[in-house]
Amino acid sequence: MSDAALDGLATNPALPPDLLRRLIAWRRGFGRVAGRADLTGELVEEMLATDWSWLLTSLAGNRAVAPSVRLRLAGHPDPTVRWAVASAAAGEPDRAAFERLVTDPYQRLRVALAENHDMPADLRARLAGDPDPEVRQTLARTWPDLPEGVRRRLLTDRQETVRAAACATYHTRLPHPGIPADLLPALIADPVTRAGAVRHLTLTAGWAARLAGDPDYEVRRELARHPGLPAGVRDRLASDDSATVQAAVFAREDTPEPLRALIHDEVHRKDAASGDTLLDHPGLEDLDDLAFVQLIEDREAAGVLRYGPLPWVTADPVRHVGSPYVRFRIAAAVAAASLPPGAVRRLLADDDPRVPETVVGHAPHLVDVANAERIERAHRRPSKGGRSRPADSYPFPPEALRRFAADPDPRMRVLGPRDPGLPVEILAALAADPVADVRSAAAAHPRMPASALVRLLDDADERVAAAAGAHPALPVDAMAALLHRAGL
Repeated sequence: MSDAALDGLATNPALPPDLLRRLIAWRRGFGRVAGRADLTGELVEEMLATDWSWLLTSLAGNRAVAPSVRLRLAGHPDPTVRWAVASAAAGEPDRAAFERLVTDPYQRLRVALAENHDMPADLRARLAGDPDPEVRQTLARTWPDLPEGVRRRLLTDRQETVRAAACATYHTRLPHPGIPADLLPALIADPVTRAGAVRHLTLTAGWAARLAGDPDYEVRRELARHPGLPAGVRDRLASDDSATVQAAVFAREDTPEPLRALIHDEVHRKDAASGDTLLDHPGLEDLDDLAFVQLIEDREAAGVLRYGPLPWVTADPVRHVGSPYVRFRIAAAVAAASLPPGAVRRLLADDDPRVPETVVGHAPHLVDVANAERIERAHRRPSKGGRSRPADSYPFPPEALRRFAADPDPRMRVLGPRDPGLPVEILAALAADPVADVRSAAAAHPRMPASALVRLLDDADERVAAAAGAHPALPVDAMAALLHRAGL
């Protein structure tokens, strides 16, 4: 029996109260029993009395418990528990907890407060005066619509990292914040805020020429994105030493097509010459921080040419359906619902899989089952993270899902349990599948036989065991046996 099965049991909606109480004594796993929405006041008190960190951390994050519970936990001696309160508290009901935490000595906790968008604005604004610059920096980066007085304070902060975050080229939320006009000259003059201030500048020919020669590639890249960029400066930036600056010119609506083609070829030539890994770059150890970041972004520029939003293409998609650039065709595919049938068919047949996948994601009603299956079979998960797939957007009919359940490819078999009416005998076969992903998907199916669920509690894969433990059809005697085996 794995701990995962008990972790799953802790979230099982059919877990009887007497068995739930026994789980409070478990000192392994992640304390998920404290995250349940059906906890009584008596059970909460029992959990508080355990003083077990994992359990209290989970309880702090439970929005179903009374704010008074979070207030008590806000005074807990364990900083991890208090951090959990700072991350999970929300709105006026938790004001007292926020007031207690805003001056907490644990720095990571105050960083979590700065990131908490549910904190009352007046209390969150107090963090602009926090003694730790990382707290102020986090606040500036994650709160784009902060009050103007707070924004001014952060934009003029004594610490460079805070000013840079307050005037960054990227914020974690949209829309990007504005800049008070009277501060713009100082922000443009300050090297750490210049790149972020460029977009707010009324661009004259003199400013454009001056910024085009700035040693900071981020400044030149932001200039290349500016809607008021003069054509002559645009053409100068098209041959910039930084490939990421060139990529910004490539994406402009006013870039002439011959120039766009030259940039495309030049960036790919640089990419081919850059070597297989970052370690191939000569003089790597001599680069300062800015040069190192530029090197990384320049190496990614070829990918930027291929992927990324182009709103102006999406707004006028028809003429870009046959673009030689996949990024343009993807941007056109975002607007597939507005395209004529012939254009949709052309996008669905595109050689680059991202194009038809985009059609499926934005206009699944225009895709027939055969094309959706072909696109799904061709899809391959990115090497770095990401578990989404075309089938997440496309509602395959039950007959297709049942056919997939017997497919030789486990990536297709895992789709079978998405049919809510999947026959029990097929489910039983999927529950014994040699691939854990398939067993895990089957274990969560509402029609999974109880006998199979009991067997899956001991599955070698933790995801499977957890799904079986969380299944409401798991027999109560099997739940009790699971607890007994754990000594509970």
